[in-house]
Amino acid sequence: MTTRDVDVLIVGAGLSGINMAHRIQEACPGLDYAIVERRERIGGTWDLFRYPGVRSDSDFFTLSFPFRPWRGENAIVEGEQIREYLEDTARESGIDRRIRFGRRVVAADWSSHTGRWTVEVEGPDGPESWTTRFLVACTGYYDYDQPYDPGLTGLEDFAGTVAHPQFWPEDLDHTGKRVVVIGSGATAVTIVPAMARDAAHVTMLQRTPSYLLAQPKSDAIADVLRRVLPAGPAHRVVRAKNVALNWALFQACQRAPRAMRSLLLKGVAQATGSQEIAERDFNPPYDPWDQRLCVTPNGDIFRAIKAGDASVVTARIDRFVPEGVRLEDGTVIPADIVVTATGLSIKILGGASLTVDGEPRDPAESYAYHGAMLSGLPNLAFCVGYINLSWTMRSDMTSRLVARVIRRLLDSGATSVAPLMAGAPVSRPLMDMQSGYLQRGAHLMPRATGATPWSFRQNFLVDAWTTNRADLDDGLVWTTSAAHEAGRGRGAGERVVGQ
Repeated sequence: MTTRDVDVLIVGAGLSGINMAHRIQEACPGLDYAIVERRERIGGTWDLFRYPGVRSDSDFFTLSFPFRPWRGENAIVEGEQIREYLEDTARESGIDRRIRFGRRVVAADWSSHTGRWTVEVEGPDGPESWTTRFLVACTGYYDYDQPYDPGLTGLEDFAGTVAHPQFWPEDLDHTGKRVVVIGSGATAVTIVPAMARDAAHVTMLQRTPSYLLAQPKSDAIADVLRRVLPAGPAHRVVRAKNVALNWALFQACQRAPRAMRSLLLKGVAQATGSQEIAERDFNPPYDPWDQRLCVTPNGDIFRAIKAGDASVVTARIDRFVPEGVRLEDGTVIPADIVVTATGLSIKILGGASLTVDGEPRDPAESYAYHGAMLSGLPNLAFCVGYINLSWTMRSDMTSRLVARVIRRLLDSGATSVAPLMAGAPVSRPLMDMQSGYLQRGAHLMPRATGATPWSFRQNFLVDAWTTNRADLDDGLVWTTSAAHEAGRGRGAGERVVGQ
């Protein structure tokens, strides 16, 4: 078995992993680190999803990294462009040379004696063992292998083709076909107009509607600023502008839900040309932003509906039949292709099992320190993004905090650092929102409270103040042992300890 030893091991080479690597390099130049990635390319989510129309659900000026300006034409960006941006960022920073592909982390054990994690990895040539002083999980929070299965009855009886967005068939041709997309979230809202361009007709079949907001695919203000300002300052101004607008929209929905519901429905009615469609199919039983508000660039799904290329049916499914989908009222929607955009399943830390000195630890029983570290788990960090704002707005904040913690470990000579939750506070879900996948997976996720440093707010302005100025002695316990001293002072570069 190959054994490798690094000071920091990052798991995942998607948005969070590349972001984390950059901030660690920045704060700790020359540090010995590596990234293990289960897939064969950089990208994470943006390499996994390859369904028609896959794109960002938020503007890319806020989704891109603050340290590398987005120079592309559009604000709403296609998935492959995002993946290429990540690849270019990693190459320019030298991060790509630190990535080891085709490696899946299955378990990790912390040793209090050695002050290191031993990480079991399934590699392309068999099992590998990595040891590391600090472990960072940049794996997101959903299951790449098993999406949510709502238990669709009779699916095996359907005579056509079934496709799931997480496992899109490369050779699927929908030209001239009747397509039913089951779901109403961001994925369905993306797929429907993309397939409607070539399909005979696309039906979005939903049990519960979502709120939709038409947003320009390009950013006119950004285009002007990029013509008159250098790339860096222009990017910072546009990013600040878009953060402010998104924050204001979220706050308006929270504080004046009835008015915002009316405004959103008015926009749908104007775009589709039908007040009936707006009231029936885009009028959820919850308030705006109780669940994620979906963006439709240039109102593409509304235009497809108005042109007759797509339609929405709000109803419950009885079962599948050979010719399509039968609803509870007996109506059958004919289909040649069914797309099951039924949602995600939660999986924390990529599903790796954790132990401390051989004793199992469940992340769901831990409290999240500034949404970045877990109580009772030494020298471990994880990274998740916002729900109501671009993922990177939160992940970059976390990356900078983790880089500060690692810098202090190096400078202080401490062996380990771990969050310590004192007392028995009233806890709440880490991701406290009504979205179906978050409600289903709340019991699998770490806990939060209402007080800093254990809160995880969906408020960038508050988080930026508290997290960027975090007192590293408030909630964290630093320990030192003599056994660690022999391992200090190593240079950069991955070290192969044995074969």
